Formats: sequence, structure tokens, C-alpha cells
Amino acid sequence: MASIFQRLTRPFTSSTMQFAPGQSAASAMNVPEGAQKCTIAAGCFWGVEHMYRKDFGKKGLLDARVGYIGGDSKNPSYRAVCSGTSGHAEALQVVFDPQQVSYRTLIEYFYRMHDPTTANRQGPDTGSQYRSGIFYHSDEQKSVAEEVTKQANEKWYKGKIVTEVLPAGEWWDAEKYHQLYLDHNPGGYECPSHFLRTFPPLS
Repeated sequence: MASIFQRLTRPFTSSTMQFAPGQSAASAMNVPEGAQKCTIAAGCFWGVEHMYRKDFGKKGLLDARVGYIGGDSKNPSYRAVCSGTSGHAEALQVVFDPQQVSYRTLIEYFYRMHDPTTANRQGPDTGSQYRSGIFYHSDEQKSVAEEVTKQANEKWYKGKIVTEVLPAGEWWDAEKYHQLYLDHNPGGYECPSHFLRTFPPLS
């Protein structure tokens, strides 16, 4: 596992900073008819994307992007988000086939793969950009997110969940070098709080 220092310095090296914020994002995700989006924030987005792709890549996940949501500024850069001044959270947005995997399953997984009890922090990573959040895209998703959050809070986390459940606002794809980061950089930084917890079923 890479060190915290590696996590902080690697994205700002000359080899990666050639991408300007407005030029580095990949093309927009394709959302086929009948597919849905799921947007969550659970700390450093490298590990979040890696885990979702690994566990749902052949089980209904059609595409995934890391990016920024929940802030005030337009087209934020990674540096601006890391400074904590833009108000954005590092986040993952997936496109999934609800015939193969349910939104509820993705949200239950969210509560198993990170620590939702630490405000503005995930493992050793601190700052509002690392907050825990679910950003819903419909009233149905809001209902599911709130129900799962309530159940996970009661049955798994003893009332300590601090995850915010909010409507999905404007989304910004992160710079190109962040996409599939751990695939392109094996051994790169992974937040130590990103692992699957063993919990009894919620329902």
C-alpha cells in the first residue's frame, strides 16, 4: 500500500498535471434506456471506484466515474477540492442495470465498504471532501437511501452514522488520471477504511 505522502504528491507531478480541469475528463457516460445512476461519496474515490468495479463489474455495473459533487464552484480541479475550499466531495457515480442489481444492493454495499460514522474523515484522510454521502437521482432513490440508512444505523452502527442523504446536484468528472486509478497504478494508495464489513442482513 502506498503511503499518505504518495497519495498527496502523485496527482500533482508533472506527468499528471498536464491535464487542465476542463480538458481532462473523459467523455460523458452513456446511460442506456432503463439504466440508472447511483452517486455516493465514501472518502478517497480511487478505492471506492476500484471496489465497486471489482464486485459489480459483471453484476449490473455498466460504467463508473469518479468526480466531484456537492460544492459551490464550477468545474473544480482536484487541487481545489483537496484544499477544502470548493465544498465538493470526492465521489463515485455508477450507471447500473436495475434488472441485474438493485439500487438498494448498491447502497447496502456502500455502508459495508466504508466507515460512515466519521464526519469529514475517512481513515487517515481528513477534510470535508472525504465526507460520507448519498446523492439520490429520484424520489424512489431517496426513499431507498433513507430506509437503508435508518436500518444500517440501527442494526450495524449503533446510531453513529453521519452520512448525508441529499439530492444529486451538478456532477463534475474528475481529471482523466483519476479514472481507473488503481488499475493504472497497482499498489497505489487505498484508504485503510475501505474494506467489506461482515454484517447480518438488514432485511
